Amino acid sequence: MSSIQSQDNTLEYDIIIIGSGAGGGTLAKELSPLIKEKGIKIALLEWGGEFRAQDNIREEYPMAKKYFFDGGGVQNVQQDVTFAFAKGIGGSTTVYTGTSLTAPQQVFDRWNIEGIDLKEMAPRYEKYKKENNVHLKSADEINENNTLFRDGCKNLGIHVDQFPVNTKGCQGEGYCNLGCPNLAKQGTAAVQIPVAKNNGVHIFPFTKANKIVGKTVLATVSASQFGLEGSPLKPGDYKFKAKRFIVSCGSAVNTPALLMRSYGENFLPAIGKYFTCHPALILVGDHGRKVQNMDGHPKSFFCEEYMESDRFLLETCMYFPFVLAKNLNGYGEDMDSLMSSFPNLQMILSLCLDKAKEKNRIGIGSDGEPKIYYDLDDEIITTFVKSIRAATKVFFAAGAKRVHAPGMEKFFIMPDENEMIDQLISERHFKPGKISIAAAHLMGGARMGADPATSVTNEWGQVHGKEHLYVADASLFPQCSEVNPYLTIMALADRVADKIRSLI
Repeated sequence: MSSIQSQDNTLEYDIIIIGSGAGGGTLAKELSPLIKEKGIKIALLEWGGEFRAQDNIREEYPMAKKYFFDGGGVQNVQQDVTFAFAKGIGGSTTVYTGTSLTAPQQVFDRWNIEGIDLKEMAPRYEKYKKENNVHLKSADEINENNTLFRDGCKNLGIHVDQFPVNTKGCQGEGYCNLGCPNLAKQGTAAVQIPVAKNNGVHIFPFTKANKIVGKTVLATVSASQFGLEGSPLKPGDYKFKAKRFIVSCGSAVNTPALLMRSYGENFLPAIGKYFTCHPALILVGDHGRKVQNMDGHPKSFFCEEYMESDRFLLETCMYFPFVLAKNLNGYGEDMDSLMSSFPNLQMILSLCLDKAKEKNRIGIGSDGEPKIYYDLDDEIITTFVKSIRAATKVFFAAGAKRVHAPGMEKFFIMPDENEMIDQLISERHFKPGKISIAAAHLMGGARMGADPATSVTNEWGQVHGKEHLYVADASLFPQCSEVNPYLTIMALADRVADKIRSLI
């Protein structure tokens, strides 16, 4: 599609999809056969650009600036949590590690949405596992940073599982969170969107949807950035008319914000509310010897031992020096000492399985842009403290010589203090704003449900009172997914596609 002709900057379609991540990319592919079958026209609008392999240059700060909103530094109003979500063709499926998990039945029990359970979702999960090449990596592809976590857990008698990942042709370069330099990750940019494009879906990069008015999306096309290919439309303001709109803005932040800009902040009582995000923090163990940590896939194992009892997960992770440094709780000589030991480090990620609470919400400012209100309350802090204690014990069981664990009065805890972990790490030392907490699993804000007083859409993603308007991303989740949400978003988008096909 080299160019699109429009009269008065107005284009007409039957279906417009806003966003190209796990939800929007899936919908574009699933609905694209209707172009030939029914003669309809479909467009996909994406705020960011389309990245090629050569655009992913293995440099931490420039890549964060290219891919992530605010360079990966979007903060809540309280300024004690940082949120990372991406823009670009493929959305956040381009900058995560490819972990692809099926939500367990207890998640759907907690959601309590009619017609949605593991039995109904299982064929959809399997469909995208196969389509996106989800598999387990072989033992020789797993680096020592990951095996240390596995072995530490084993030494403590704690069960671990291996992450299935959606890669193909992975070279083990470890840059998953910054855009793969080999395009090995099989997200929607690699799998679903090329099919949609081949079937005739019109793709508009660098196109921000500002507002939905009636059956028109008011959007702004921007000039290309970062040397990426630009939109087929000239920069300027456009009107995209359609019979149906599907909002899949790639995060639980931009979707409710767009709905509120379009229909008002209070058009439904639950709009923007019940936001969850799996808040997380990084812990570091120094082994005093070189550890194979940067070569190889960064995330291979996870531990669900505490999922039901204490509401947290432990996962392997590996982050680059800049991201690591900003997540450490301290400064000066201790910080210099730890960062100089980077080749010796093992890392663990702690994720809190947060509850959906009305107070945690997305709002919009006077400029119409989203604001995140998220409270690190006592319940979350207690969960984090328990997870930090557990992770610290794993480090020492794996042979670490010192551990940097947030929630302590001092920077390092040593092996001879192993028996004192529960006393040294406490709520008393866990200070929001002082400890670096981040989140990348953004969910809720346009939750499903039967009652318009407590939900934004029905069980098919159709917005209450808006027959032409659907939502199909993680903002649909009534509660957090408790696992990486990627496959669950795709499975729900598949359901939304089924519903729309039945109406055409």
